[in-house]
Amino acid sequence: MKRRHPLRRIMIGVAATASGVVLLLALKQPGGSSVAVATVPPGGVAAPPAGAPRAPGDPAADAPAADAPAAGAPSAGARDAGAEDAGAQDAAVPAPKAPAASRPARPAAPRVRTVLGDAVDTQYGPVQVQLTLSGTKIVKAAAVQAPGSDAQSKSVTANALPQLNQAAVTAQSAGIDAVSGASYTSKGYRDSLQSALDKAGV
Repeated sequence: MKRRHPLRRIMIGVAATASGVVLLLALKQPGGSSVAVATVPPGGVAAPPAGAPRAPGDPAADAPAADAPAAGAPSAGARDAGAEDAGAQDAAVPAPKAPAASRPARPAAPRVRTVLGDAVDTQYGPVQVQLTLSGTKIVKAAAVQAPGSDAQSKSVTANALPQLNQAAVTAQSAGIDAVSGASYTSKGYRDSLQSALDKAGV
């Protein structure tokens, strides 16, 4: 039997260790990054490691990367952020207020006017009536002319006119009764009152 030399065993161990170190150094790129090992698909061509230059005409070099996003296309995070900003803007815009219920327009106040009737001659003097109307309603009647040439006529007129004025406002027409003892004055008053109503269109 051959004797094994201890020195030989030591040399073989040192050579194996040195080979392992050289292999580890060869598997690392300059800068400390590990070199990706090319994998060969069944029946295909081994893809070069990432970052390695590809030869012209290589089908893998001409094919676009499947995972690379299209130029100018927003990322999913950017789309989500844009959607959140749009939602925040919509929430910040106040909703339009409903129009307030329109109040019914108030009716216009009736126009107040004064109409002067014709002067009507009587046996004791002329009688002329003036009316104050609010719209078509008589609110006041007054005699601007009345018999009063003598003391008796003045007395009769002073007694008859207040009754005739009140009767015109109450009746709202010229259909009023004559005052006792002042028939001529009463007739002249009714005729002037009717002319005033005609002018007013009542």
